[in-house]
Amino acid sequence: MRKTLLFLMVFFSVACLSQNKQILYNFTSVPQSLMTNPGADVSYKFYFGVPLLSGISANVGSSGFSAYDLFADNGVDYNQKLLDVVHQSSRNDKLIVNEQIELFNGGFKLGDWLENKGYVSFGMYQEFDFLMYMPKDIAILALEGNRDYIGKSFNLGDLNLRTEMLSVLHLGYHKNVTEKLILGARGKIYLSSFNATSTKNSGYIYTAPGTTTAFEQVISSNLQLNTSGISEYIAEDYDGDAAADFRKKALFGGDLGLGFDLGLTYYPKKNIQFTASILDVGFVKHSKDVETFTYKGYYKYEGINPNFNGTDDPEGAYTQFRNAIQLDTIYNGYNTWRPIKINSSYQYSFNDSRGGEDCKCLSTESGYRNSVGAQLFVMTTPRTPLMALTGYYSRNVLDKLQMKATYTVDSFSYKNIGLGISSTIGKFNLYMMADNLLEYRDLAKANSVSFQLGFNVIFEDSNEPY
Repeated sequence: MRKTLLFLMVFFSVACLSQNKQILYNFTSVPQSLMTNPGADVSYKFYFGVPLLSGISANVGSSGFSAYDLFADNGVDYNQKLLDVVHQSSRNDKLIVNEQIELFNGGFKLGDWLENKGYVSFGMYQEFDFLMYMPKDIAILALEGNRDYIGKSFNLGDLNLRTEMLSVLHLGYHKNVTEKLILGARGKIYLSSFNATSTKNSGYIYTAPGTTTAFEQVISSNLQLNTSGISEYIAEDYDGDAAADFRKKALFGGDLGLGFDLGLTYYPKKNIQFTASILDVGFVKHSKDVETFTYKGYYKYEGINPNFNGTDDPEGAYTQFRNAIQLDTIYNGYNTWRPIKINSSYQYSFNDSRGGEDCKCLSTESGYRNSVGAQLFVMTTPRTPLMALTGYYSRNVLDKLQMKATYTVDSFSYKNIGLGISSTIGKFNLYMMADNLLEYRDLAKANSVSFQLGFNVIFEDSNEPY
């Protein structure tokens, strides 16, 4: 029963990775911007985040439908609404959930600004990822059967998912190589609590009128689900606290992996900036508590269409089917690659508020009060890359108050307006960011909603030539 529930959760949960943090990216008044670009232009003397509160983010959404489509109180039967959602979606539609919490975070400058020895940042965060494309053909077959689809081939390759909970321990370094160029790198150790991956499936189910009998049915199945860190929780005799066990694994156990980030900031001119970063180039080696479920084989049946439930078994068709396509369990380890994220941006700054070339009257790297720019985000997925294009405007409202407004176009929305605010009072820094602000009028109809917030303690370098 527990294994059945696992399959139902994994195969029919609807979520995918979406880790674009377009408001945080290059918002350098927030130390966490280093996590989106290890070569970001920051130079605090040192900072540290409030443990468990320095960085909290979540993202929920759908590229095919909203919660309102399924749960609206409009008199339409739920089963009909579910069918409508399935039919209006495509196999490339995605539903999203992504969550990240910083456990601790900090950074400090090596030497004073004249020595220019670089900057070190470090920390650890917990992250939950889940990726699944809409299994359209499988959903239609499960909900409606094949009676009205004689001659249609149902694609089992629609099943495509990946989910993981892990903690990431990281150490970064960046340096002003020249007055115009900053380079940065970050090493990562991944600690995976659990993983479930099923991304290379294929096969089909096909029913057609037979040549000499009523029907000809062909099932070709090549399905595989890799899991690690899950089997003990679905065992019949397990009576522990799964949530507590997962937390322990995230800190002290689980599978190990390695990865790295790279980034840069370049100033062709004082008021023109180009940035780029590549994140999470790495892998996890799954070797603990590993179970791989396979459902592979080929079956062809000619005759009256059976129900394959064990009771309708003409000429032993059900027994032949079970012998031809068997559910097997394998205990070999496997590797997974982290989804690679690529960012790049171009920024133009204007309205020089310094009053002269030699005066910096604002606590910013450039001294310009206003900036406009564009950012491109790309993330690898098992199918087509996930992409987003963002235009933004940022402004130093006051010496210790910065804001950034964004407009993003991606596969989830064409009207994604976001806003971020960073304020520093004394040594205490607070930032808040939210996406899809227009959708907050009715969240049930929203295709995507995300937020980020955090608290830091920042010590600015008194030697900086402000």
